[in-house]
Amino acid sequence: MKILLSILTASCLLFACNPTRNDAKVNKDAYDVITEKSYVYREFKPAASPEMDSVLRLRKEITDYLDQQGFKPHIAGKDSLLFHRANGLEVMIEMPAPQDAWSMNTIIVFDPVKNPLFVNLHKGTAQVENYIKAK
Repeated sequence: MKILLSILTASCLLFACNPTRNDAKVNKDAYDVITEKSYVYREFKPAASPEMDSVLRLRKEITDYLDQQGFKPHIAGKDSLLFHRANGLEVMIEMPAPQDAWSMNTIIVFDPVKNPLFVNLHKGTAQVENYIKAK
């Protein structure tokens, strides 16, 4: 009985960890597919305001740093993103509609050997430095 239970448990775990089992169910045409070392952001033409100026300054500081580190800019063409990792796993992210200046300027950093990083503009480049250094 224990052997049968062990085999059943192992089979369930293998099925649950199989990164390709849902390929037939997901319409990848609906996703903006990201495969390379890049940072993703939305392109908006926001109304000028002191808050927006501050947000854009912070965003520029972070994107300039990412450019220097070899990350390529990628404008999100869709609100559904699909990140392909080097190990074959896929990470799907649905970006919600922006509610304010901060969410309008969301940056997602992606290195194919890591999970995507949602950048908090308030924290500056330190979080990005930690992401790049982490193995």
